[in-house]
Amino acid sequence: MKTDTTQDCAVEKFATSDLSGLRKELKQAGLDSWQAAELISSFLMLRGYGVSNQAVRGAVTKIEGAGCTLEHMQRELEKLALVM
Repeated sequence: MKTDTTQDCAVEKFATSDLSGLRKELKQAGLDSWQAAELISSFLMLRGYGVSNQAVRGAVTKIEGAGCTLEHMQRELEKLALVM
């Protein structure tokens, strides 16, 4: 029996207001990359997700490089959020 290996995964869509708040804090707080990674980790952990510290530090660079748009943040956070 052949099974489909491309299963539909539930993707977390974070509320626009939550993403906007996170974006604002990232832009205005004057955080270095380590502090920004901690902020993103906290954001996800408060919503019940685990986070790879190494992965979140890489995502910070990608988010900053993409101009910190809400759409890009959503995509990066989807990749980071590990279901606990």
